[in-house]
Amino acid sequence: MSINKTFSKVLIANRGAIAARILRTLKIMEVGSVVVYADADRDAPYVHQADEAYSLGEGSASETYLDIDKLIAIAKQSGAQAVHPGYGFLSENTRFIDACDAAGLVFLGPTTEQIKRFGLKHEARSLAEQAGVPLVPGSALLENVDEALKSAEQVGYPVMLKSTAGGGGIGMQVCQTSAELERAFDSVKGLGERNFGDGGVFLEAYIDRARHIEVQLFGDGHGNVVALGERDCSTQRRHQKVLEECPAPNLAEHVRQALHETAVQLGRAVNYRSAGTVEFIYDTQREAFYFLEVNTRLQVEHGVTEMVYGIDIVEWMVKLGAGKLPDLEALTKDLVPSGHAVQARLYAEDPAHDFRPSAGLLTEVDFPQGDGLRIDHAIEAGLEISALFDPMLAKVIVHAEDRGTAIEQLADSLDNASVYGITTNRTWLAHVLRANRFQGADLDTHWLTALDWAPPAMEVLAPGTMTTIQDYPGRQGHWDVGVPPSGPFDDWSFRLGNRLLDNPSDAAGLEITLTGPTLRFHRATQIVLAGAELPATLDGEAVAFWQVVD
Repeated sequence: MSINKTFSKVLIANRGAIAARILRTLKIMEVGSVVVYADADRDAPYVHQADEAYSLGEGSASETYLDIDKLIAIAKQSGAQAVHPGYGFLSENTRFIDACDAAGLVFLGPTTEQIKRFGLKHEARSLAEQAGVPLVPGSALLENVDEALKSAEQVGYPVMLKSTAGGGGIGMQVCQTSAELERAFDSVKGLGERNFGDGGVFLEAYIDRARHIEVQLFGDGHGNVVALGERDCSTQRRHQKVLEECPAPNLAEHVRQALHETAVQLGRAVNYRSAGTVEFIYDTQREAFYFLEVNTRLQVEHGVTEMVYGIDIVEWMVKLGAGKLPDLEALTKDLVPSGHAVQARLYAEDPAHDFRPSAGLLTEVDFPQGDGLRIDHAIEAGLEISALFDPMLAKVIVHAEDRGTAIEQLADSLDNASVYGITTNRTWLAHVLRANRFQGADLDTHWLTALDWAPPAMEVLAPGTMTTIQDYPGRQGHWDVGVPPSGPFDDWSFRLGNRLLDNPSDAAGLEITLTGPTLRFHRATQIVLAGAELPATLDGEAVAFWQVVD
C-alpha cells in the first residue's frame, strides 16, 4: 500500500545498518528517501542508493548525527515531511522531537511525554509500579553514597547500581559488598553525567541467574497496544547484547503469556504510540519476571520478530505517522509466530585483544545468500570503517523451522562470510552459537564470562625483514602485465615442508629472506621449519629443522 500521497519524502536521521534497513522499506513503499551522512560515512552504499543525500560535515557523532539544528535544516531544505530516527543517536531525544514538531515534521516514534515518562529508569519504575507490573526490589534516586548504603542494606547484597539515564550497558555496576558500593558510586554517577547529561543513580537487587527477555510492543497512540511476541537477549558481554532470538526458548507458556499481557498493560497506561520494547529480568530459579525498562524506539534486534511474524515494523511506523495504518486489532488478529529466528551482531572489534575496536579499509565483503537468511548492513569492499562511531558492521539473521536449525545455519553463514581488511568478531560469534550452553538454551546474562575461546590465527608481533607469504607455484604467466614469476625461492624445501604437515602442495607458507618474524600462536598449531637453517626459538627453546613441532 503506497502512502506517497501523504509523505513524498522521509528523512532518515541515522547511519549504518539501520539507515540501510529503513531505506529498503521506503523504496518498497515508494516513498522518497533523504539520508544524512558524516563525511566519514560518505562512501557507505545507502548514501548513493537514497533519492537524496546531505552531508553533515566532518567530526564525531556530537558534531554530525547529534546536531539537531543541522538535521532540521536538512529536513526543511529537502522538503521531507517526516523523520525516522532509527535507534540510538536522537531516537529518544525529546529536544529533537520537539524540534521536529516545531518544524512541522512528523516524528516516526513515540511522543515526547511518553519518552520522558519511560526514558529515565527511576521514573519508569514508578510508572510500572502504578500499573501493577512486578519490580525488582530497588530504590528511588539516591542523593549520596550514604543513602545508597542504607538502601542496599534494605534491599540486600548483591545490588546493581545504575545510572537512571544509562543505556547500552553504560552506567551499570554490580556491587557485592558495601565497600564495592562506596567505590562505585561516584564512578557510575560520573558516567551518567558524561555520557547522558544526567548523574542520577539508583540501585536494584542483583539477580544472579537472570535471563533478559523483552516484549515487542506497537501502539496507535489511542490506547490500542499489541504485543508482537518476545525475544531472549540473555547472551551478553559486559551488559551489551551479542545474540538475540525469537521466540524465547525454554519458557513456560503461562510465563510467556503473562509477559505479553504485562507489557501491553504498561503500554496502555500511557496510550503508547509506535514501536517500543518492554524489557524484563527473568529469574530462572523462581520462574518469576521483573520489570527492567522500556526502550521507546525501534530495537537493534527487531529483525528476529519481523521474520517470525512476517511483518515490517518500520513500515508500520511510517504508515502510523501518515495516518494510514489499519486498525491494530484487525492488523494482528491473524498474526501467529512461525519458526525461530536468531540474530548475531557483527562488530569491528578484536576478541583476541579484549574486544578492542578495529578500524580501517575493508578489502573484501561477501555474505552468503539463502532462504531464511537476512543481513542488515551498509558495508562493501573499499569502504573505510571509522573509529568515530559504533563498531557494529552488520546484523546477520536466520529464520528456520526450529531453533536448532536456525542456530546451525547462522553459524554456517558466519563461517562462510568474508569480511577482510579489519578485525571482526565473526569467528567468535560462530563459536558462541556452537557452545553447549547456547545450544541447550542454558542461558543467563553472564554465561559468556565462562566461555573459553581462542582465535584460529597466529599473531604477527614483529614482521621480520623481507618475510613474505608464498605458495607454489606462485603467480605464473603474467609478465605481459608486469608481474614477474613468483613463488618460493627454494620450492623443493617449501613442498617438502608442506608434505611433512600433510598440507596440500599449494598451501601458503612464510618465506624468511633476511630476518624472521616474531609470532604468537593463539591455538594449538603444528609448524615445520624447512630450507637453509637459521637460529629459531619457541618460548626461548631452540627449534629443530625438518621436524613437525607442536
